Amino acid sequence: MYKPIILLTISNIFMTFAWYGHLRFKDKAVWIIVLTSWLIAFFEYCFLIPANRIGHMYYSAPQLKGMQEIITLIVFAVFSITYLKEDLRWNHYAGFALIICAAFLIFKK
Repeated sequence: MYKPIILLTISNIFMTFAWYGHLRFKDKAVWIIVLTSWLIAFFEYCFLIPANRIGHMYYSAPQLKGMQEIITLIVFAVFSITYLKEDLRWNHYAGFALIICAAFLIFKK
């Protein structure tokens, strides 16, 4: 039951680097960034697909998506602060909290 959460977390780490990691390399050509991002995204899919396959035995598809959104926000917040060196302000945290609340509603019966 926790395996999908672990796999989704690993998947999101790869995807966050694929989507935002290039922001530190603005001097690189866009085509290099695109190819690099695709390569990173390949590894993201290697974790995402099994996470959803295994997770669907325990959770509905909307629940898996809600779980992924929560994980994505947590991973992105850590990434933004540690890798991009961008501080998050109160309104970012408030917005993320509202999105997390919305995702938790998916698990309500």
